[in-house]
Amino acid sequence: MQTTSLSYKLIKKIKDERFDEELIHQYHLLIAFSTRDVQVVIIEPIENRVLLLEDYVLPAVNSHQELVSLLSQLFDAHALLRAGFWKKIKISIKNQKFVQVPTALFIPESMAEYLKFNAHAEADDDFIATSNPQAEAVTIFAINRELKNWLLSVYPNNTPIFVHQSAALIEGVLTFAKNRSDNPLYIYVDRFKLHILSCSGGKLIYYNQFAIKQFSDYVKYIMLVMKSLNLNQQTSQVVLWGYIGKNSPHYQEFYKYINNVMFGELPSYLHFSYMFDEVQEHHFFDTYSIHLLGE
Repeated sequence: MQTTSLSYKLIKKIKDERFDEELIHQYHLLIAFSTRDVQVVIIEPIENRVLLLEDYVLPAVNSHQELVSLLSQLFDAHALLRAGFWKKIKISIKNQKFVQVPTALFIPESMAEYLKFNAHAEADDDFIATSNPQAEAVTIFAINRELKNWLLSVYPNNTPIFVHQSAALIEGVLTFAKNRSDNPLYIYVDRFKLHILSCSGGKLIYYNQFAIKQFSDYVKYIMLVMKSLNLNQQTSQVVLWGYIGKNSPHYQEFYKYINNVMFGELPSYLHFSYMFDEVQEHHFFDTYSIHLLGE
């Protein structure tokens, strides 16, 4: 039987000239991944300076075994990912097996029961909780046990902090919203998914993610959420982050339906050198926001 060798593709890499491999014990390593992509960010935490950004696209995989094999291939070939002596390692999981619970109601022993409200867990899933301090909530999510154990085996002497993409986006948006007097709708366009958030007075009002199969799904879900939140598509402000270009046909299509769209900015709590000018400011918001969790 013929087997097909799966391989990843590096599509973006930015490295600050101040990055020093001899100092990685002082740096934070952030890794975000789904079954289709991986982002790597290295941060110097004293100045909160981003020193490295990498973005990889993965081929479609049919099992967690294939995903672990592909990630192992990437980690083996990478000069830094298998290093174990980072100051902190934070790994963000991007999947749809999650639920948010108010902190006051959270009972660690009941994570599996909470998750049943929003997702179906498999027998080989483990459950992890991430604190969302600004939202006064806990994000509970499932991760495949084989995948989790493999990640733990990569860093046996420096246990990673596991977080969820939804938790990072919520903290990132709440931090961004502190500088605004209005209450826009916040949108993050991911590869194959759409995330929509709303907050008011420093509180999270709404968060959900939607699987996208065709472009019309974006507009359909945005209109649905705007209607449920009593937002006017002609006058309500929409802040947009994610994998969408400012001159792309997709953005032009957005603008037909939602007149008041602005692109989100780089996080104010992080610093970027001129090398990052080639990255559009509204890209990688979810990965940068991992920095706000697990402190």
